[in-house]
Amino acid sequence: MKFTNHNILTFFTSLAFLFAPIWVEAQSEVKTVDKIIAKVDNYIILESDLALAYKDRLSRGGQQSAEGRCEVLESLIVNKLMLAKAEIDSVTVLESQVDAQLENRMKMMVQQIGSEEKIEEYYGKSLDEFKVEIRDDVKEQMIIGEMQRTITQDLEVTPKQVQNFFDNIPKDSLPFYSTQVQVGQIVKKPTMSREAKENIKARLNGLRERILEGENFEDIARLYSQEPGAKQSGGNIGYFERGQLAPEYEATALRLKPGEISKPVETDFGFHIIELLDRRGNEFNTRHILILPKFTKRDMEKSVQFLDSIRNLIIKDSITFEKAAAEYSDDMNTSSSGGYFIESEAGGTKISVDELDPNIFFTIDTMEVGSITKPIIFRQQDRSEAVRIIYFKDKIRPHRADIRKDYQKIKQAALNKKKSEKLAKWFQDSKSEVFIILDDHYKDCQILN
Repeated sequence: MKFTNHNILTFFTSLAFLFAPIWVEAQSEVKTVDKIIAKVDNYIILESDLALAYKDRLSRGGQQSAEGRCEVLESLIVNKLMLAKAEIDSVTVLESQVDAQLENRMKMMVQQIGSEEKIEEYYGKSLDEFKVEIRDDVKEQMIIGEMQRTITQDLEVTPKQVQNFFDNIPKDSLPFYSTQVQVGQIVKKPTMSREAKENIKARLNGLRERILEGENFEDIARLYSQEPGAKQSGGNIGYFERGQLAPEYEATALRLKPGEISKPVETDFGFHIIELLDRRGNEFNTRHILILPKFTKRDMEKSVQFLDSIRNLIIKDSITFEKAAAEYSDDMNTSSSGGYFIESEAGGTKISVDELDPNIFFTIDTMEVGSITKPIIFRQQDRSEAVRIIYFKDKIRPHRADIRKDYQKIKQAALNKKKSEKLAKWFQDSKSEVFIILDDHYKDCQILN
């Protein structure tokens, strides 16, 4: 296979045929006279779809070229082919998974833009309207992802294949990596006093009584629930399978009869009252009212003192940072990796500074390699407060890809290459099984040849 700069970049970032993101930002900017330029069975690709996808490629550093436009169109056709084949092969995703993914995306948008009100003002529509508008796109993306996993799930690369992959890249085409760091954290969430817990439970029991006496659950949830999306959802979270929600929440919900409302239950997210709406097979549909825990200054001080003692043990070499994180950290996202933040693409613990949370970045910017901060109070993603210590283990200066320093990234790149080749072969083998039409204007792309 001939290596080009585009191929090298593709292998070092993602699969060649990754499904396109939802074009939220660009939709208000690209003005294209629409027409159908390709059809794959019952799925169509519009001129505007290509324009948006091509604009996204350019925004990520792609160069303007006819070849690049053809590559984008090919990836869109592959996506539609995957959807068509998914119908034939009965590959699908649960509606509850789509709902969960949609909620996660909405929460990310709220965090990035600042508030639900700002999102509604920016797009000129309510959050519920926005979710309805993009739901089908989210579901299609998830089905495409499931098809990709089905096609490539058995692929692996050996150390020898990784070395061969690296050796075959021209030295002047090796990617240049920005500064990378190895940073870990140990998090301790404060513990509420029994009295504070009982006060919250009493408050929830009061809301439960009001509902049992005839007030509308959704109205109460909109007024009092502290879940970020409750104002729009009325506390409804949709269908989920067993094992997808907090164990305490799920166990309580599954003990209820449809229409029954639980007494207060505590999870890692806070305190809930739960109504079971429906059960069908292995799925269940609920709504809830959430009250977040409130901690006193003394609660926070206890967490600070605990982490300070752990920090001293690490500094004295009485325990390693990694073991302390595994045993004592309350952050499930990092405790399983020895406390270290994980690089999103390759999965290694050496992460680009661009991927770091800004608060982490500014903290380590004043630290020496090998040092550990004193306990720091910070706000978690759910906006609750906790305490953490941060360990700045290593720093790697900007450099060309090096197999010793960047093995995990190069391994992932080699695997991506193997996957893209498998997907390309799948496309060639599968395109004859569905009905594909391409507009004459794009015949020169040679996509169907």
